[in-house]
Amino acid sequence: MNMQFFRQIFLVVLKFFLLSSLFLKGQESRQIEILNTDVLEYNKKSGVEARKLIGNVQFRHEQALMFCDSAYFYTDENKVDAFGNVSIHQGDTLHLYGNTFQYDGNTKMVRMRDKVRLVDKQTTLSTDYLDYDIRQSVGFYTNGGTIINANNQLKSQEGYYYTNSKTFFFKDNVEIRNPQYTMYSDTLKYNTVTRTAFFLGPTRIISKNNLIYCENGWYNTQKNTSKFYRNAYLTGEGRYLTGDSLFYDRNKGQGYAFSHVRLIDSTRRVILTGNYANYIERPEYALLTDSAMLTFYNEKDSLFLHADTLMLQSMQDSANNKLIRAFYGVKFFKTDLQGMADSAVFSTIDSTLHLFHTPVLWTGENQISAEKVELHFANQQLQTIDFINDGFIVAHEGADQYSQVKGKNIRGFFKKNELYRLFVSGNGQTLYYAKDKDRIIGVNRALCSQINVMVQNRKISRIVFLTQPDAIFYPLSKLPEEEKKLKGFVWYEEKRPYSREDIFR
Repeated sequence: MNMQFFRQIFLVVLKFFLLSSLFLKGQESRQIEILNTDVLEYNKKSGVEARKLIGNVQFRHEQALMFCDSAYFYTDENKVDAFGNVSIHQGDTLHLYGNTFQYDGNTKMVRMRDKVRLVDKQTTLSTDYLDYDIRQSVGFYTNGGTIINANNQLKSQEGYYYTNSKTFFFKDNVEIRNPQYTMYSDTLKYNTVTRTAFFLGPTRIISKNNLIYCENGWYNTQKNTSKFYRNAYLTGEGRYLTGDSLFYDRNKGQGYAFSHVRLIDSTRRVILTGNYANYIERPEYALLTDSAMLTFYNEKDSLFLHADTLMLQSMQDSANNKLIRAFYGVKFFKTDLQGMADSAVFSTIDSTLHLFHTPVLWTGENQISAEKVELHFANQQLQTIDFINDGFIVAHEGADQYSQVKGKNIRGFFKKNELYRLFVSGNGQTLYYAKDKDRIIGVNRALCSQINVMVQNRKISRIVFLTQPDAIFYPLSKLPEEEKKLKGFVWYEEKRPYSREDIFR
């Protein structure tokens, strides 16, 4: 019974000493230790008991080693003021250098001053004032700092460095300089391992060839790949690309844009829009789909063209000349001119829009079609239109009555952006409802090799035969049913776009 009692007492005492030992060890680990000094003096500094250390001074606090030329050690407060060639090291994660520091062993806060450098394997931070929290592994400055990471130089007014994650957080006047570009940002996060910058505010990236702006996104400076959001755009050499989000590969000179995409060529006043775009800088190439639209911009009256796919590419003869291709279901709208075709090509070298595969145009009450159509622009205004092979003009006069003119080729002429004359050449035929004021009095059917069709207020006003016609005039009641339509007549009115929105119908 007594032996059992003594065994229990022994176990209690043993536990007490073990816990006391651990507690004392913990207490000792929180106390700063002096590892080396050439001279040790006892001193009172500002009325506080201090130890003065001079020459080859070394301290240790837990895993941190500290070096300096001289120091004051306040043992009661567990603090150190260090001077001359100071440095603090903690394994491979922390290397701090400067001219002076204050260290509080209770809070593990370092206040490093004067020519401060924080160095790790990938990065060097330089500043004159750096506070570092060893407990949280976070350093910060508020009076300007510079970071060197590989071939990137980063500057900011305010910065935080998270040692464990190798991440900087910058605020105010942030600048990243790279041999290929310079970034300017309001707020930025940067990972020194992946060399990726994350934008958290208005940011500009300026290079020799372009400027990129965004208010959110990221840029991998090692791979030169990036993604931009919120008011993002890329501009350079007279072109402007924007969308809800942009992806850009600088090495390939290639970008992708998604949702509300706009590609603007300001030199030629051409705008391409859609919800997806693939863009290559050299040789210039762009492909837009998903509600794709091409706009020939004019202050007074722009032309809007829609197709399933729009493609822009540089011509081989010159980087300044472009081809814009539109294919599958082309429709366009202009206040005084509308049209449709299966496909189209616009050449900037001569400002000509080519329409292929059943092209049809409308102006006022007139429908004009041919095997191929060419619209010739100058100074953003229509000058002439060529209807090549099987040109056919139809004007609805009312009920089942249609004035018609056809010929091998037809050329339309414009004044101040208004169609005023059509010239028909080769195998010309007409079926024209003659009027006395607004009353139809008969139908004139004629054959003539050359014909002028005069247009006023977007209506056929008169027909002029330039060579001797072979003609016959029918009173309205005497026109045979089979004579009402010239061969090849088709009325496409139900497909005509009546508004900018209608081209998507």
